[in-house]
Amino acid sequence: MPMDDRKRRVLRAIVTLYGADGEPVGSGLLAEHFAHAVSSATLRNEMAALTKLGLLEQPHTSAGRVPSAKGYRYYIDNLLGAPAQLSAQDRRLAQQMFREMDYDPERLAQSAAKALADWTGYTAVATTPRSEDMCIAHYEVMQVGRYTAAVLAVTNAGGVTTRTAKMDFPLKAGDAAKLAGVLNECLTFRRAPDVTGADIQQAAARMGEHSVTYYPVFSAAYTLLKEAGKPSVYLEGEQNFLNYAGAEQNFRTLMEFFADTEAVKRVVSQKSERTTIILGDDMEDYPMPGFCIMSKRYVAGGGSTGAIGLVGPTRMRYTELIPKLEYFALLLGQCMSGRPGGQNRE
Repeated sequence: MPMDDRKRRVLRAIVTLYGADGEPVGSGLLAEHFAHAVSSATLRNEMAALTKLGLLEQPHTSAGRVPSAKGYRYYIDNLLGAPAQLSAQDRRLAQQMFREMDYDPERLAQSAAKALADWTGYTAVATTPRSEDMCIAHYEVMQVGRYTAAVLAVTNAGGVTTRTAKMDFPLKAGDAAKLAGVLNECLTFRRAPDVTGADIQQAAARMGEHSVTYYPVFSAAYTLLKEAGKPSVYLEGEQNFLNYAGAEQNFRTLMEFFADTEAVKRVVSQKSERTTIILGDDMEDYPMPGFCIMSKRYVAGGGSTGAIGLVGPTRMRYTELIPKLEYFALLLGQCMSGRPGGQNRE
């Protein structure tokens, strides 16, 4: 049975109407949507045909129809079209949100996810930038206790991370500055895969005959280097899950999925330049019928990329949310690159 233009229009209308109030759509409501240009009898026939194609479902015998997972997939792939432009008022509102954020990459990603969740009423997820060429641009070492030093690392993308190192002997005056100097000479602007254990030992040897004493500092610095290219994942607005019909049956799976950082990165950080929409019905490892994850990549400084997305019911209002998500991704990338979101051109 072919999908002619009228069937496409009927499916698009049912997705829109069901997304608005979550109630099954009957032929009467559908006729009103089309301003009675198509009779209820004809619409019932089209709905029956779409049901036979597996694109619609009928929850109860006397109820109207709702889109099936297959129907949503067809709608997303064939009927969604280009998203509408975000209004000037919404752009200004988003820019104001970003002006108030801390521009450290870790805090910025988390703040952006929280702001997007608050703005849309859905759960939001964001990852920090990832790049194969991520490295440490600068180290600092600070004594924070008699036997403890804090190693601070600044990545070439502007991120700042710290790690503490505990030693068996107290630090002497000038040790912290000397350690920082050796780290900056030996470990900056080098990719983690290019640094070996022997490299770390050689760097530590530059501290002199008692180099083994300072090895915990070099170990901490190496750990920061290895972690520099690994994106963090932030989930905000989890309480919004409670507002979704059917959340109870998926809540455990949702929490298990978001606890699996690698799985989240695979799903959210798609390589497509377009907004991607993954249906929970299609997720083999973490099936979540009735849910979907919509995400958009952003480009940060140095060509590194991250992603920001929304998690919610499959019936979420795509045409309204995609422009907000895409504009947030644009501003997030600009801020990660050191350009304040408020400076974005209209």
